Amino acid sequence: MLTAREDGKDNGCIINTAMQITSAPLRISITVNKANHTCSMIQNTGEFNISILSESAPFSIFERFGFSSGRDTDKFAGYNDEFRTANGLRYLAEHANSVISAKVTNTHDYDTHTIFIADVTQAFVLSKEPSVTYQYYFDNIKPKPKMAEKQKKGYICKICGYVYEGDELPEDYICPICKHGAIDFEKL
Repeated sequence: MLTAREDGKDNGCIINTAMQITSAPLRISITVNKANHTCSMIQNTGEFNISILSESAPFSIFERFGFSSGRDTDKFAGYNDEFRTANGLRYLAEHANSVISAKVTNTHDYDTHTIFIADVTQAFVLSKEPSVTYQYYFDNIKPKPKMAEKQKKGYICKICGYVYEGDELPEDYICPICKHGAIDFEKL
């Protein structure tokens, strides 16, 4: 889970792409959908945290931080714990096994996403619980789509389960829930 802070407001979103680039200096990259408010916050502030989610992470974390916008709501509303790293940004201590803080050194624009290259400024381990992988999420955390009583014509988003009803899905269609494009839909 990616977090950022701008003008006193915390925000976060779920990302699936983070990797180490170099070991000296310790540098990482993350890829963020430009439609996410967190992306613009990082562009403006140049800092972010990553909480590496563990296999105990419930679907509610993915719903809260992955399927809703933080532009008009406080995604951290109801969280009693407010853990922050040295850079002042929030992180999740529960259901995460480690935390990485980073300062952006470069950005690359790629159509729907921005790649941020950043130097690691702080990192620590919270637990030895295994990290959630994309496959683990689909196999064990994400609820299976409920079969409709009556077969509908349309397309289902493989990311969040949203159903687009209709015979043809427009090529430029964007999911209203998770903001993924038509490529992430499959025919019902």
